[in-house]
Amino acid sequence: MLSPKEFIEDAVQKVKEQIGDEKAIIALSGGVDSSVCSVLVQQAIGDNLTAIFVDHGLLREGEVEQVTNTFKDRLNFKFVDASDEFMDALAGVDDPEEKRKIIGKVFIEVFEREAIKYDAKYLVQGTIAPDWIETKGEIKSHHNLALPSGMVLELCEPIRDLYKDEVREIGDELGLPATTVYRQPFPGPGLGVRVVGALTRENVEVCRKANKIVCDEIEAAGIDKDVWQYFAVLTDTKVTGVKGDQRDFGYLVIVRVVNSIDAMTASVAELPWDVVQTISKRITSEISEVTHVALSISDKPPATIEFC
Repeated sequence: MLSPKEFIEDAVQKVKEQIGDEKAIIALSGGVDSSVCSVLVQQAIGDNLTAIFVDHGLLREGEVEQVTNTFKDRLNFKFVDASDEFMDALAGVDDPEEKRKIIGKVFIEVFEREAIKYDAKYLVQGTIAPDWIETKGEIKSHHNLALPSGMVLELCEPIRDLYKDEVREIGDELGLPATTVYRQPFPGPGLGVRVVGALTRENVEVCRKANKIVCDEIEAAGIDKDVWQYFAVLTDTKVTGVKGDQRDFGYLVIVRVVNSIDAMTASVAELPWDVVQTISKRITSEISEVTHVALSISDKPPATIEFC
């Protein structure tokens, strides 16, 4: 098995051989997979790679600033704010699979518009082993992607045979900041799969605030490195509560914290009870729309890590 340093040298050489002097683009999310891919390919072909970071309006609090500040001076970096376009397309859609499809479709449309500007021949993707294993993918490394306009991009997937823990080792070796290397896995559809039911700007913001509180308290307790993923889910269920001297009728938020190695399976993490209580009290007191907080206790399988 190759060491991280040996893997980097081998991957950079393979990218040079595949892409040569052609131009490439990558959808940079700021997660460890796309970040490692971006830096690897940048080492191979320099500014012939353009890293495009799209804000679809479903990112976590502070994420735009963090990703931009990390990569604006390290990569040939392009930021695109397409949040209105995504939210307009998602209006009134409550089916989870339909939401995912719409997010994927709009992302391709936005990304394609940008790709045309750069005359790219290759699309770099941060595909890792669980991505294609879970979908039973039989796609080989050298295949083509046809975009709606007819533009054809050949795929470059430098880390497709790695698992998440291995990708993090590569990220450390590349000198990426810990906030990137050990950033929680975050789904491509973002908070769109953490809000149950139809998305609105208002309920996405409620989810974003609740998620920030969960993250703040897990990190303040010093247990963020001990768990794989921790986040809040905003359900479409409303329950009666009491705020002040009056009855209220607000959202139910579910807190999910799991441990995993490769995301193929996951187990619920055992949290200190005082941390759970603090999270609940903060969410219900700081977010007026929420009256009740619950804790998810289902492993994967039978549950999935995400709710939608």
